[in-house]
Amino acid sequence: MAIRVEQDCPHCGAAIEFVETDHVLACGYCGARSLLQSAGPCRYVLPMAGGASSAGLLLAPYLRFKGTIYLVRGETIEHRVIDTTQAASPALGLPPSLGLRPQAMRLRRIVSEDGNLFLPQTLKASAIVEKAAMVGGLAPLGCEPFQHRAYIGEHLSYIYLPLVAKNRGVYDGVTGERLLELDGTGEHGLSGRRFDESWRVRFLSALCPQCGAGLEGAGDCEVMTCALCDSAWAVGPDGLAAVDWQMQPATESTALFLPFWQMTAQIPALRISSFADFVVRSNQPFLPRPEWRDRAMSLWIPAVRLRPKIFLQAGRQATLGQWRLAPVPGRVRPNLFPATLPASEARQAVKLMLAASSASPRRIFPMLPQVRLTGVSTRLVYLPFADRGHDWVQPETGVAIGKNILRFGRTL
Repeated sequence: MAIRVEQDCPHCGAAIEFVETDHVLACGYCGARSLLQSAGPCRYVLPMAGGASSAGLLLAPYLRFKGTIYLVRGETIEHRVIDTTQAASPALGLPPSLGLRPQAMRLRRIVSEDGNLFLPQTLKASAIVEKAAMVGGLAPLGCEPFQHRAYIGEHLSYIYLPLVAKNRGVYDGVTGERLLELDGTGEHGLSGRRFDESWRVRFLSALCPQCGAGLEGAGDCEVMTCALCDSAWAVGPDGLAAVDWQMQPATESTALFLPFWQMTAQIPALRISSFADFVVRSNQPFLPRPEWRDRAMSLWIPAVRLRPKIFLQAGRQATLGQWRLAPVPGRVRPNLFPATLPASEARQAVKLMLAASSASPRRIFPMLPQVRLTGVSTRLVYLPFADRGHDWVQPETGVAIGKNILRFGRTL
Protein backbone atom coordinates (compact mmCIF):
# COMPACT_ATOMS: atom_id res chain seq x y z
CA MET A 1 0.00 0.00 0.00
CA ALA A 2 1.31 3.44 -0.93
CA ILE A 3 2.13 6.10 1.64
CA ARG A 4 0.13 9.32 1.34
CA VAL A 5 1.86 12.61 2.12
CA GLU A 6 0.65 16.15 2.72
CA GLN A 7 2.74 18.97 1.27
CA ASP A 8 2.19 22.72 1.04
CA CYS A 9 2.21 24.09 -2.51
CA PRO A 10 5.55 25.92 -3.00
CA HIS A 11 3.73 28.64 -4.99
CA CYS A 12 0.54 29.45 -3.05
CA GLY A 13 0.83 27.44 0.18
CA ALA A 14 -2.32 25.37 -0.39
CA ALA A 15 -2.29 21.81 0.97
CA ILE A 16 -1.53 19.10 -1.60
CA GLU A 17 -1.95 15.39 -0.97
CA PHE A 18 0.17 13.02 -3.04
CA VAL A 19 1.63 9.51 -3.05
CA GLU A 20 5.25 9.03 -1.95
CA THR A 21 6.27 7.83 -5.44
CA ASP A 22 5.05 11.02 -7.10
CA HIS A 23 7.67 13.30 -8.66
CA VAL A 24 5.21 15.89 -9.94
CA LEU A 25 3.01 18.02 -7.69
CA ALA A 26 -0.13 19.54 -9.19
CA CYS A 27 -1.83 22.19 -7.06
CA GLY A 28 -5.60 22.15 -7.41
CA TYR A 29 -5.81 25.71 -6.07
CA CYS A 30 -3.35 27.72 -8.19
CA GLY A 31 -2.85 25.15 -10.98
CA ALA A 32 0.96 25.20 -10.71
CA ARG A 33 2.91 22.01 -11.48
CA SER A 34 6.22 21.44 -9.71
CA LEU A 35 8.94 18.80 -9.92
CA LEU A 36 10.33 17.37 -6.69
CA GLN A 37 14.11 17.26 -6.46
CA SER A 38 15.84 15.37 -3.63
CA ALA A 39 19.49 14.46 -3.12
CA GLY A 40 18.60 11.22 -1.33
CA PRO A 41 15.69 9.33 0.20
CA CYS A 42 12.70 11.48 1.18
CA ARG A 43 12.04 12.03 4.87
CA TYR A 44 8.61 12.18 6.49
CA VAL A 45 7.20 12.43 10.01
CA LEU A 46 4.15 10.65 11.41
CA PRO A 47 1.36 12.92 12.67
CA MET A 48 0.96 13.45 16.40
CA ALA A 49 -2.03 12.11 18.29
CA GLY A 50 -4.98 14.50 18.37
CA GLY A 51 -3.54 16.64 15.60
CA ALA A 52 -0.96 18.25 17.89
CA SER A 53 2.09 19.88 16.35
CA SER A 54 5.28 17.81 16.13
CA ALA A 55 7.50 20.91 15.90
CA GLY A 56 10.35 21.14 18.38
CA LEU A 57 10.26 17.44 19.29
CA LEU A 58 12.84 14.67 19.17
CA LEU A 59 12.25 12.41 16.15
CA ALA A 60 13.33 8.74 15.88
CA PRO A 61 14.31 7.51 12.39
CA TYR A 62 12.93 4.41 10.66
CA LEU A 63 14.10 3.11 7.30
CA ARG A 64 11.44 1.88 4.90
CA PHE A 65 12.01 -0.36 1.88
CA LYS A 66 9.35 -1.04 -0.72
CA GLY A 67 10.03 -2.85 -3.99
CA THR A 68 10.41 -6.13 -5.81
CA ILE A 69 13.35 -8.45 -5.16
CA TYR A 70 14.42 -10.97 -7.79
CA LEU A 71 16.79 -13.88 -7.21
CA VAL A 72 18.25 -16.09 -9.94
CA ARG A 73 19.09 -19.38 -8.24
CA GLY A 74 19.61 -22.80 -9.77
CA GLU A 75 17.44 -22.83 -12.89
CA THR A 76 14.67 -20.58 -11.57
CA ILE A 77 13.93 -16.89 -11.09
CA GLU A 78 12.28 -16.20 -7.74
CA HIS A 79 10.64 -12.91 -6.80
CA ARG A 80 8.80 -11.19 -3.94
CA VAL A 81 7.16 -7.79 -3.44
CA ILE A 82 8.37 -6.47 -0.06
CA ASP A 83 7.23 -3.53 2.10
CA THR A 84 9.04 -3.29 5.46
CA THR A 85 10.26 -0.72 7.98
CA GLN A 86 12.91 -1.00 10.69
CA ALA A 87 14.15 1.26 13.48
CA ALA A 88 17.37 2.95 12.38
CA SER A 89 18.40 4.16 15.84
CA PRO A 90 19.79 2.13 18.77
CA ALA A 91 17.70 4.04 21.34
CA LEU A 92 16.20 1.70 23.93
CA GLY A 93 12.46 1.23 23.99
CA LEU A 94 11.75 2.11 20.36
CA PRO A 95 9.30 -0.20 18.55
CA PRO A 96 11.29 -2.37 16.10
CA SER A 97 8.88 -1.46 13.29
CA LEU A 98 6.15 1.09 12.60
CA GLY A 99 3.75 -1.60 11.41
CA LEU A 100 0.86 -0.29 9.33
CA ARG A 101 1.00 3.25 10.67
CA PRO A 102 2.81 4.76 7.62
CA GLN A 103 0.14 3.35 5.28
CA ALA A 104 -2.81 4.23 7.51
CA MET A 105 -1.85 7.85 8.28
CA ARG A 106 -1.08 10.93 6.22
CA LEU A 107 2.57 11.90 6.68
CA ARG A 108 4.24 15.30 6.49
CA ARG A 109 7.61 16.12 5.01
CA ILE A 110 10.19 17.22 7.59
CA VAL A 111 11.32 20.85 7.29
CA SER A 112 14.06 22.78 9.05
CA GLU A 113 11.61 25.44 10.22
CA ASP A 114 10.03 23.01 12.71
CA GLY A 115 13.21 22.99 14.79
CA ASN A 116 13.16 19.26 15.44
CA LEU A 117 16.10 17.21 16.66
CA PHE A 118 16.78 13.82 15.06
CA LEU A 119 18.13 10.75 16.83
CA PRO A 120 21.39 9.52 15.23
CA GLN A 121 21.00 6.83 12.60
CA THR A 122 23.12 3.70 12.93
CA LEU A 123 21.30 1.40 10.50
CA LYS A 124 22.58 1.75 6.93
CA ALA A 125 20.32 1.56 3.90
CA SER A 126 22.11 -1.60 2.76
CA ALA A 127 21.04 -3.31 6.01
CA ILE A 128 17.32 -2.67 5.47
CA VAL A 129 17.65 -3.87 1.88
CA GLU A 130 19.29 -7.09 3.08
CA LYS A 131 16.59 -7.50 5.71
CA ALA A 132 13.96 -7.08 3.01
CA ALA A 133 15.57 -9.93 1.08
CA MET A 134 15.55 -12.11 4.21
CA VAL A 135 11.89 -11.30 4.90
CA GLY A 136 11.05 -12.45 1.38
CA GLY A 137 13.13 -15.60 1.67
CA LEU A 138 15.45 -14.35 -1.07
CA ALA A 139 18.64 -14.18 0.98
CA PRO A 140 20.92 -17.20 0.39
CA LEU A 141 21.52 -19.28 3.51
CA GLY A 142 25.18 -19.81 4.43
CA CYS A 143 27.21 -20.60 1.33
CA GLU A 144 24.18 -21.40 -0.82
CA PRO A 145 25.09 -20.25 -4.36
CA PHE A 146 23.00 -17.90 -6.47
CA GLN A 147 23.69 -16.31 -9.83
CA HIS A 148 22.11 -12.87 -9.48
CA ARG A 149 19.93 -10.72 -7.25
CA ALA A 150 18.27 -7.46 -8.22
CA TYR A 151 16.00 -4.88 -6.62
CA ILE A 152 13.56 -3.40 -9.14
CA GLY A 153 11.08 -0.63 -8.45
CA GLU A 154 12.70 -0.08 -5.07
CA HIS A 155 11.80 2.89 -2.94
CA LEU A 156 13.77 3.87 0.16
CA SER A 157 12.54 6.53 2.56
CA TYR A 158 12.94 7.70 6.17
CA ILE A 159 9.89 7.90 8.39
CA TYR A 160 10.30 9.62 11.76
CA LEU A 161 8.40 8.79 14.94
CA PRO A 162 7.85 11.84 17.22
CA LEU A 163 8.86 11.34 20.87
CA VAL A 164 7.40 13.30 23.78
CA ALA A 165 9.09 13.64 27.18
CA LYS A 166 6.61 14.07 30.07
CA ASN A 167 5.68 12.57 33.44
CA ARG A 168 9.23 11.21 33.90
CA GLY A 169 8.98 9.14 30.74
CA VAL A 170 9.42 9.23 26.95
CA TYR A 171 6.22 8.57 25.02
CA ASP A 172 5.31 7.53 21.49
CA GLY A 173 3.83 10.75 20.09
CA VAL A 174 1.42 8.84 17.84
CA THR A 175 -0.05 6.21 20.17
CA GLY A 176 0.79 7.76 23.54
CA GLU A 177 2.54 4.55 24.65
CA ARG A 178 5.25 4.94 27.31
CA LEU A 179 8.56 3.84 25.74
CA LEU A 180 11.26 4.79 28.25
CA GLU A 181 11.51 5.66 31.94
CA LEU A 182 13.42 8.80 32.84
CA ASP A 183 15.98 8.87 35.62
CA GLY A 184 15.46 10.77 38.83
CA THR A 185 16.74 14.02 37.35
CA GLY A 186 14.22 13.89 34.49
CA GLU A 187 16.95 13.38 31.89
CA HIS A 188 16.33 10.72 29.26
CA GLY A 189 19.88 10.59 27.87
CA LEU A 190 18.69 10.94 24.29
CA SER A 191 20.36 13.54 22.11
CA GLY A 192 19.80 14.38 18.49
CA ARG A 193 21.25 16.26 15.56
CA ARG A 194 19.71 19.21 13.80
CA PHE A 195 18.20 19.29 10.32
CA ASP A 196 20.76 18.63 7.59
CA GLU A 197 20.39 20.94 4.59
CA SER A 198 21.13 18.03 2.25
CA TRP A 199 17.71 16.65 3.27
CA ARG A 200 15.89 19.67 1.88
CA VAL A 201 13.62 19.06 -1.10
CA ARG A 202 13.79 21.50 -4.02
CA PHE A 203 10.91 22.38 -6.34
CA LEU A 204 11.35 23.09 -10.04
CA SER A 205 8.75 24.37 -12.48
CA ALA A 206 7.58 21.68 -14.90
CA LEU A 207 8.67 23.54 -18.04
CA CYS A 208 10.36 22.10 -21.11
CA PRO A 209 14.09 23.03 -21.09
CA GLN A 210 14.02 23.10 -24.91
CA CYS A 211 11.04 25.31 -25.72
CA GLY A 212 9.66 26.52 -22.39
CA ALA A 213 6.23 24.95 -22.79
CA GLY A 214 4.54 23.10 -19.94
CA LEU A 215 5.57 19.47 -19.60
CA GLU A 216 2.98 16.70 -19.46
CA GLY A 217 3.06 13.66 -17.19
CA ALA A 218 1.28 11.97 -14.32
CA GLY A 219 2.51 12.43 -10.77
CA ASP A 220 4.36 9.10 -10.71
CA CYS A 221 5.96 9.37 -14.15
CA GLU A 222 9.73 9.17 -14.55
CA VAL A 223 9.68 10.70 -18.05
CA MET A 224 7.75 13.86 -18.93
CA THR A 225 6.87 14.87 -22.47
CA CYS A 226 6.45 18.16 -24.32
CA ALA A 227 3.66 18.21 -26.91
CA LEU A 228 4.99 21.43 -28.45
CA CYS A 229 8.48 20.25 -29.47
CA ASP A 230 7.89 16.45 -29.13
CA SER A 231 10.73 16.01 -26.64
CA ALA A 232 10.97 13.74 -23.59
CA TRP A 233 12.71 14.47 -20.30
CA ALA A 234 13.72 12.16 -17.46
CA VAL A 235 13.08 13.38 -13.91
CA GLY A 236 16.26 12.97 -11.85
CA PRO A 237 17.99 14.31 -8.73
CA ASP A 238 19.88 16.87 -10.84
CA GLY A 239 16.87 18.14 -12.76
CA LEU A 240 15.62 17.19 -16.22
CA ALA A 241 17.71 15.22 -18.73
CA ALA A 242 16.81 14.70 -22.40
CA VAL A 243 15.61 11.20 -23.32
CA ASP A 244 16.13 9.57 -26.71
CA TRP A 245 12.70 8.21 -27.60
CA GLN A 246 10.81 6.65 -30.51
CA MET A 247 7.57 4.81 -31.12
CA GLN A 248 6.44 1.82 -33.14
CA PRO A 249 4.00 2.97 -35.87
CA ALA A 250 0.39 2.64 -34.80
CA THR A 251 -2.25 0.50 -36.48
CA GLU A 252 -6.00 1.01 -36.80
CA SER A 253 -6.53 -1.02 -33.63
CA THR A 254 -4.09 0.99 -31.49
CA ALA A 255 -5.76 2.31 -28.34
CA LEU A 256 -2.75 2.79 -26.07
CA PHE A 257 1.05 3.13 -26.25
CA LEU A 258 3.06 1.45 -23.49
CA PRO A 259 6.73 2.43 -22.90
CA PHE A 260 9.67 0.00 -22.97
CA TRP A 261 13.36 0.69 -22.40
CA GLN A 262 15.42 -0.65 -25.30
CA MET A 263 18.88 -1.49 -23.96
CA THR A 264 21.18 -2.13 -26.92
CA ALA A 265 24.62 -3.57 -26.12
CA GLN A 266 27.16 -6.31 -26.66
CA ILE A 267 27.67 -9.10 -24.10
CA PRO A 268 31.29 -10.33 -24.41
CA ALA A 269 31.00 -13.02 -21.69
CA LEU A 270 28.36 -14.81 -23.79
CA ARG A 271 29.86 -13.84 -27.17
CA ILE A 272 26.69 -11.96 -28.07
CA SER A 273 26.99 -8.96 -30.36
CA SER A 274 23.91 -9.43 -32.57
CA PHE A 275 20.37 -10.71 -32.25
CA ALA A 276 21.43 -13.82 -34.19
CA ASP A 277 24.12 -14.52 -31.58
CA PHE A 278 21.51 -14.24 -28.83
CA VAL A 279 19.15 -16.70 -30.57
CA VAL A 280 21.95 -19.26 -30.82
CA ARG A 281 23.52 -18.76 -27.36
CA SER A 282 20.16 -18.83 -25.54
CA ASN A 283 19.06 -21.93 -27.47
CA GLN A 284 15.82 -20.49 -28.84
CA PRO A 285 13.45 -22.94 -30.61
CA PHE A 286 13.84 -21.19 -33.96
CA LEU A 287 16.70 -20.57 -36.38
CA PRO A 288 18.22 -17.11 -36.77
CA ARG A 289 17.61 -15.37 -40.07
CA PRO A 290 20.64 -14.15 -42.05
CA GLU A 291 19.68 -10.49 -41.63
CA TRP A 292 19.67 -10.88 -37.84
CA ARG A 293 23.48 -11.04 -37.89
CA ASP A 294 23.43 -7.33 -38.74
CA ARG A 295 20.82 -6.50 -36.13
CA ALA A 296 22.27 -5.23 -32.84
CA MET A 297 21.21 -7.13 -29.74
CA SER A 298 18.68 -5.35 -27.53
CA LEU A 299 17.02 -6.30 -24.27
CA TRP A 300 13.56 -4.80 -23.85
CA ILE A 301 12.56 -3.80 -20.31
CA PRO A 302 9.01 -2.61 -19.52
CA ALA A 303 9.18 1.03 -18.45
CA VAL A 304 6.14 0.52 -16.22
CA ARG A 305 5.85 -1.10 -12.81
CA LEU A 306 4.17 -4.50 -13.06
CA ARG A 307 3.74 -7.61 -10.97
CA PRO A 308 7.05 -9.53 -11.13
CA LYS A 309 5.77 -12.44 -13.24
CA ILE A 310 4.10 -10.14 -15.79
CA PHE A 311 7.15 -7.85 -15.83
CA LEU A 312 9.40 -10.75 -16.85
CA GLN A 313 6.90 -12.16 -19.35
CA ALA A 314 6.35 -8.82 -21.10
CA GLY A 315 10.09 -8.11 -21.36
CA ARG A 316 10.80 -11.64 -22.61
CA GLN A 317 8.20 -11.46 -25.38
CA ALA A 318 9.34 -8.00 -26.49
CA THR A 319 12.98 -9.14 -26.49
CA LEU A 320 12.26 -12.28 -28.53
CA GLY A 321 9.95 -10.42 -30.93
CA GLN A 322 12.18 -7.39 -31.46
CA TRP A 323 12.93 -8.40 -35.04
CA ARG A 324 9.33 -7.48 -35.90
CA LEU A 325 9.73 -3.96 -34.51
CA ALA A 326 10.93 -0.91 -36.46
CA PRO A 327 10.42 2.16 -34.26
CA VAL A 328 10.57 5.64 -35.77
CA PRO A 329 10.69 9.17 -34.31
CA GLY A 330 7.33 9.84 -32.73
CA ARG A 331 5.00 12.64 -31.79
CA VAL A 332 3.58 13.19 -28.33
CA ARG A 333 -0.06 12.17 -28.17
CA PRO A 334 -2.69 11.76 -25.42
CA ASN A 335 -2.65 7.94 -25.30
CA LEU A 336 0.96 7.56 -24.13
CA PHE A 337 0.99 5.58 -20.88
CA PRO A 338 3.36 7.16 -18.29
CA ALA A 339 6.82 5.62 -17.94
CA THR A 340 6.97 4.82 -14.20
CA LEU A 341 10.24 2.82 -14.18
CA PRO A 342 13.40 4.92 -14.67
CA ALA A 343 16.23 3.95 -17.01
CA SER A 344 18.54 3.38 -14.03
CA GLU A 345 16.34 0.54 -12.79
CA ALA A 346 15.96 -0.83 -16.31
CA ARG A 347 19.74 -1.23 -16.35
CA GLN A 348 19.51 -3.21 -13.12
CA ALA A 349 16.97 -5.50 -14.82
CA VAL A 350 19.19 -6.36 -17.81
CA LYS A 351 20.58 -9.59 -16.34
CA LEU A 352 17.11 -10.58 -15.19
CA MET A 353 15.67 -10.12 -18.67
CA LEU A 354 18.59 -11.99 -20.21
CA ALA A 355 17.86 -14.91 -17.86
CA ALA A 356 14.08 -14.72 -18.42
CA SER A 357 14.54 -14.68 -22.21
CA SER A 358 16.77 -17.74 -22.32
CA ALA A 359 15.35 -21.08 -23.42
CA SER A 360 18.29 -22.87 -21.80
CA PRO A 361 19.00 -21.79 -18.19
CA ARG A 362 22.03 -24.09 -18.00
CA ARG A 363 23.72 -22.08 -20.75
CA ILE A 364 22.96 -18.60 -19.44
CA PHE A 365 22.37 -18.64 -15.67
CA PRO A 366 25.89 -19.77 -14.60
CA MET A 367 27.40 -16.94 -16.68
CA LEU A 368 25.34 -14.12 -15.17
CA PRO A 369 27.98 -13.12 -12.56
CA GLN A 370 30.45 -12.53 -15.42
CA VAL A 371 28.01 -10.67 -17.67
CA ARG A 372 29.02 -7.08 -18.40
CA LEU A 373 27.50 -4.96 -21.15
CA THR A 374 29.64 -2.92 -23.53
CA GLY A 375 28.65 -0.23 -26.01
CA VAL A 376 25.38 0.37 -24.16
CA SER A 377 22.77 2.72 -25.61
CA THR A 378 19.37 3.37 -24.06
CA ARG A 379 16.19 4.44 -25.80
CA LEU A 380 12.58 4.75 -24.67
CA VAL A 381 10.23 3.15 -27.18
CA TYR A 382 6.43 3.34 -27.06
CA LEU A 383 4.78 0.21 -28.45
CA PRO A 384 1.16 0.27 -29.71
CA PHE A 385 -1.35 -1.91 -27.86
CA ALA A 386 -4.85 -2.93 -28.95
CA ASP A 387 -7.85 -3.19 -26.64
CA ARG A 388 -8.89 -6.85 -26.32
CA GLY A 389 -11.50 -6.66 -23.59
CA HIS A 390 -9.70 -7.43 -20.33
CA ASP A 391 -6.20 -7.18 -21.86
CA TRP A 392 -3.95 -4.81 -23.74
CA VAL A 393 -2.24 -6.73 -26.58
CA GLN A 394 0.80 -5.72 -28.65
CA PRO A 395 0.24 -7.04 -32.23
CA GLU A 396 3.86 -7.47 -33.39
CA THR A 397 5.31 -9.22 -30.34
CA GLY A 398 2.23 -10.73 -28.72
CA VAL A 399 2.84 -9.03 -25.36
CA ALA A 400 -0.41 -9.14 -23.37
CA ILE A 401 -0.98 -7.23 -20.12
CA GLY A 402 -4.22 -7.31 -18.16
CA LYS A 403 -5.86 -3.92 -17.67
CA ASN A 404 -6.25 -4.47 -13.94
CA ILE A 405 -2.61 -5.59 -13.69
CA LEU A 406 -1.47 -2.41 -15.42
CA ARG A 407 -3.49 -0.26 -13.02
CA PHE A 408 -2.33 -2.24 -9.98
CA GLY A 409 1.32 -1.87 -11.05
CA ARG A 410 1.20 1.84 -10.28
CA THR A 411 0.70 1.05 -6.61
CA LEU A 412 3.82 -1.21 -6.35
